[in-house]
Amino acid sequence: MNQVKMGKYRPYPQIDLPNRQWPTKTITKAPKWCSVDLRDGNQALINPMDMNKKLELFTLLLKLGFKEIEVGFPSASKVEFDFLRRLVDDKLIPDDVTVQVLVQAREHLIKRSFEALEGVKKATVHLYNSTSTAQRKIVFGKSKEEIVNLALNGVDLVKKYEKDFEGEVFLEYSPESFTGTELEFACAISNAVTARWGISPTRKVIINLPATVEMATPNVYADQIEWMANHLDNRENVIISTHTHNDRGTSIAATELALLAGADRVEGTLLSNGERTGNVDIITLALNMLTQGVNPQLDFSDINEVLDVVERCTEMVTHARHPYVGELVYTAFSGSHQDAINKGLAYRKKSADSFWEVPYLPIDPQDVGRTYESIIRINSQSGKGGVAFILEKNFGYQLPKAMHPEIGKIVQAVTDEKGRELSPQEILEIFNDTYFNAPEHISFVDYTVKSVKKISTCTLKYNYKGKKIVAKGEGNGPIDASKDALMKDYENEFSINSYSEHSFGDKSSAMAVAYIEIQTDDTLSCYGVATDNDIATASVKAMFCALNRAFN
Repeated sequence: MNQVKMGKYRPYPQIDLPNRQWPTKTITKAPKWCSVDLRDGNQALINPMDMNKKLELFTLLLKLGFKEIEVGFPSASKVEFDFLRRLVDDKLIPDDVTVQVLVQAREHLIKRSFEALEGVKKATVHLYNSTSTAQRKIVFGKSKEEIVNLALNGVDLVKKYEKDFEGEVFLEYSPESFTGTELEFACAISNAVTARWGISPTRKVIINLPATVEMATPNVYADQIEWMANHLDNRENVIISTHTHNDRGTSIAATELALLAGADRVEGTLLSNGERTGNVDIITLALNMLTQGVNPQLDFSDINEVLDVVERCTEMVTHARHPYVGELVYTAFSGSHQDAINKGLAYRKKSADSFWEVPYLPIDPQDVGRTYESIIRINSQSGKGGVAFILEKNFGYQLPKAMHPEIGKIVQAVTDEKGRELSPQEILEIFNDTYFNAPEHISFVDYTVKSVKKISTCTLKYNYKGKKIVAKGEGNGPIDASKDALMKDYENEFSINSYSEHSFGDKSSAMAVAYIEIQTDDTLSCYGVATDNDIATASVKAMFCALNRAFN
């Protein structure tokens, strides 16, 4: 950035707040939520939503639990006006939901807004005018006094049309571009607005303090909110609202710190849609609260439905790494991550503690409607545990831990060759080719065993070097007896290191799966796997599998 002259940019001034309280506080309850998807989000789309998309998104917002929804700027266009009338005429607004309309401080716009609201039981009229030093100087060329008078004139007009309105009207005022406004002036104009409205315990006012442009670090915004909370008149009757944008990429942090600083209400959108870098994402905020044990009062238990509706209505694609909702946010490719997640899920399964404690997963994917199937995915960066996880969770194979490195290397060789991720089905095919379809130099045919006390006697039938061989053997168990029978004619020396088994499939048609590890004279360790209706037969077949892999 050497080509940028020094002095072109300057640091944002700090707030004189020596006794700030917000750093010692925590979020203990959900704020009042207001969705602005249908207004702020819609105006930022390449293709603004039509009537059907607006209705679909409005229905979703109700389903998620929003009680305050900014439905548009009905005085700005016929589409916005018609949408609100559709909501009213078709009785689509529940009695406990407040719809909000945005309007500038001009009489014809305010009049038109009230025409659109006719028949609404509870409405918030969101009045705004820009107060920042840059806007006053560059855009409007107005003094502070003129800006205050503009706001007060708007309040008077809202009161004028409120008189003949049958429903309940709430006032929201935004000193737009608040973060670029002197705090003393932002406070003065807000106090003037609430006084002119006639604020009282039964006539509360929403003072919305938007980071229309994010201009500083989140702690500065928190300081601004706390400063305003300390200086607003009738604070107990003021609902302080935030409306942050993401120009610096810290809108989530700014909003959370603002809640610590005394904000009562949050305006935002689903998936951060909005002007420039977007509004604050209410989904992330709400799920952040959930992971801290705070009920967000919004229902995101089916996040896939939310994604489907929002992406269809906005024609915007969600980033694969978007917090909580992206396609890959619950997925681990790294071997060490996969191992830790696998162990964490196994520990949780055995533990009676309901507390969620799984490494690398701050939230249980099932709480947002995701499954465990996609948590671990396999590419060249994946480890031994990841392959075992896929085989167990998708196909029921519970590989012994000592076997994980063997199958991990086999799968990694394929990912290195292909240079891409492997699907679970591809991993199963590799597993089957390795253990069930391996070339044979010795073939199992049949096996019977009888056990008396601690001695097992077996009859083993197999093909070896073009001959059909029947051999008998004894041992302290079926596997030991079959090895004794085999070694009467088999030429390769080996020992059995380990053995494990488990049932496989539905109870009505369960099979036994056996895993045997053998050790050869040249210290090669090799696993065999086999299935059968009989566990003893499955174990013998697994030994043959290991021999074919080791000595071919």
